[in-house]
Amino acid sequence: MQKLVTKKKMVRLLHSPTLNTVMMVEDTICGAQEVIKISDLKRKLPKKINHYTLKVILAYLQKSGKIEFTPDGVIWVFMPKEDLNLIMKRGRTWT
Repeated sequence: MQKLVTKKKMVRLLHSPTLNTVMMVEDTICGAQEVIKISDLKRKLPKKINHYTLKVILAYLQKSGKIEFTPDGVIWVFMPKEDLNLIMKRGRTWT
């Protein structure tokens, strides 16, 4: 059985997420384009997901810089490299 090491304690992973599940959660949060509550996220997912598994996925997405938690829920903050390149090519304009 795998273990997830956190700062506070070691926790056994009972429900280890698959890549498909992680991608499903990513797509749903990214598609929302606004702050989304965890309860609303669970309802919008195409398949049901265990709450503990969702918590593990959200912790991973936050650690990888793709989402941020707000008092109202979670929001997608990741910007693809292509978008960053476009911003860099435009440069800074002074108006």
